Amino acid sequence: MKELLIRSASGLVLVGVLLGCVFASPWAYEALLLFIVAVGTFEMSRLMQMDSPVGICIGEAFSLSTFALAALVALQVIGNRWLLLELPLLMVPFLYALFSVKHAAKPIFTYLYSSLLFLSLPSSLMLFMYRIDLFGGLAGPGLIILVFCLLWVNDIFAYLTGRLLGKHKLFSRISPGKTIEGSIGGLVFTIIAMVVFVHFAHWLPIVDAIGMAAIAVVFGTLGDLCESMLKRQAGVKDSGKLIPGHGGILDRFDSVMFSMPFIFVYLLLL
Repeated sequence: MKELLIRSASGLVLVGVLLGCVFASPWAYEALLLFIVAVGTFEMSRLMQMDSPVGICIGEAFSLSTFALAALVALQVIGNRWLLLELPLLMVPFLYALFSVKHAAKPIFTYLYSSLLFLSLPSSLMLFMYRIDLFGGLAGPGLIILVFCLLWVNDIFAYLTGRLLGKHKLFSRISPGKTIEGSIGGLVFTIIAMVVFVHFAHWLPIVDAIGMAAIAVVFGTLGDLCESMLKRQAGVKDSGKLIPGHGGILDRFDSVMFSMPFIFVYLLLL
């Protein structure tokens, strides 16, 4: 009971901070994402067993610089052409591996590019969701919160359905607690929630809304499984201890970070 109360309290605080930053301004949300990228990259170093202080510092600089550059473009502080600077930044892992004495190339690439793809890239894409020139009437805080809500609904109902009806393991090798029944329940209830939402909000045609919900659930679940895989291979229960009852940044944001590129592209193609 005590653990449940701690988890609930910290979850409410986290949701409050998230909502406050998203609705306050793009800059407030950018500051929160900068913090998430910084802490998440440090947690990734733990999962990838990067024990070199120099390597961790280079990883932080790599993640934060790639995110900051994309964030400035997203917030229209600098022009889109500045994104071309991301190309030379992508060569940093090769240069570090070339001059590294302690670590081989493979662990370095795994650590740095995992941080980029799991944290920096998805975080910057969320800031682009404020852009009216990209998303029209959908753009703004509501779109970002909608993505989080879809994933929260999936998490809640996948857990409840799994507890009530779960018999068949979804991916026992990686996450013994997840069941096929729970995943189906999460998907069904998320789609229902999305249908109810667009019925009143009229943001998207019903078919497009269902597609968005399905993408969020499927790739959010895959993101959760991928992070579980990394933790299992690293021999740790949680990616960190920052959020009481929840673990680390990666534990809490794995599904949204993994699904964000797929949702982003889907919405742009509509």
